[in-house]
Amino acid sequence: MINTKTLWIAAALVLAIAVIAPQLMGQASAAEVSVQQAQSMSQQGALLLDVREADEYAALHAPRAKLIPLGEVSARLKEIEAYKTKDIVVVCRSGRRSAKAVGILKDAGFIHVSNVQGGMIAWDQAGLETIK
Repeated sequence: MINTKTLWIAAALVLAIAVIAPQLMGQASAAEVSVQQAQSMSQQGALLLDVREADEYAALHAPRAKLIPLGEVSARLKEIEAYKTKDIVVVCRSGRRSAKAVGILKDAGFIHVSNVQGGMIAWDQAGLETIK
């Protein structure tokens, strides 16, 4: 028969593994913010980093967004070095590319990096200001 102490220890181990394993595997989940939070953060001075391609950006983008396509992020880190300890919110079309960019930035030592949930699709659907 299993005693209560054994169950608590097992539960604690399972919880610890669930929390630590993704970080050990380099898959720590990125902090996510809503499009409304991203807009507010951008208005307050956070860097809004758009990691879509230039044609996507030209068709529709958020005000104050800086374009650095995902494939160029690693090579262009010096351009955003001033934000290493400041807020950065990363956006793409739907949230997948921006999640990858968040990982690149965190691996490069950027501290306060968040992924915009739903990307520009959600931004546009929310009726937030855009530039077309």
